[in-house]
Amino acid sequence: MERKVILITGASSGIGKESAKKLLSEGHIVYVAARRIDPMKDLQSLGAIPIQMDISKDEDIQACVQRILKEQSRIDVLFNNAGFALYGSAEEVSLEDARYQFEVNLFGLARITQLILPQMRQQGSGKIINTSSVAGKMHSPLGAWYHASKHALEGWSDCLRVEVEPFGIDVVIIEPGTIDTEFAQVSGSPMLKNSGEGPYKELATGVAKLHANSYKPGASSPPTVIADVVAQAIKVNRPKTRYAVGKMAKPSVLMSKWLSDRTLDKAIRGMLK
Repeated sequence: MERKVILITGASSGIGKESAKKLLSEGHIVYVAARRIDPMKDLQSLGAIPIQMDISKDEDIQACVQRILKEQSRIDVLFNNAGFALYGSAEEVSLEDARYQFEVNLFGLARITQLILPQMRQQGSGKIINTSSVAGKMHSPLGAWYHASKHALEGWSDCLRVEVEPFGIDVVIIEPGTIDTEFAQVSGSPMLKNSGEGPYKELATGVAKLHANSYKPGASSPPTVIADVVAQAIKVNRPKTRYAVGKMAKPSVLMSKWLSDRTLDKAIRGMLK
């Protein structure tokens, strides 16, 4: 198998970290980027090259891309995995926080992609893999800004795919279901801070409980299932445009496609009881 130069963002934990381990085991040159560099030291010991990068800071993004191109002269695969989930009612979440959600989940991702595309076009090949979510197809209470960012990412990725296909570049969307990551911890605290004491208190308590139960070990899929799909998408000549992977991923996508809005609303409310 051809050895590829791969950049993974959001590689300090979960899906990004497990994907790095998988791709390193297959002999690829793997650069891993995240705000926190210490949690990537284990990846460094396996052969990865860590870079401190805040995906919301343009200077960090430019420095990251420039370093890799200087050292390797190419980037074959960009795995846009950095992201987080902002939860709280649409009424109570500040627009400042909402803008940051989009800065990380969409605009930072778009910026690093813009910087890498010219080199991919020049070499006539490349793969851009974007971590979306079933949240990009579904909706849930208190997740308005998170879902909005993932819905936006889905549409942005679809447009990008059509634009770059003539240059030999593939765009792949990963839609994880419930994966055993830090999702519940990262989303739960801000959600209760935003909406845990006001008119949405009961709803926030229910959503926090649902997240805690859904993402605990044994109730969710391990992040290695995503890593395996990422490795497969890199390996094949013609990857799928979308991979819905992990517990409840495919059922969620099907429900969003076939159920009416009100029927789906009722099903979602039922899960919070």
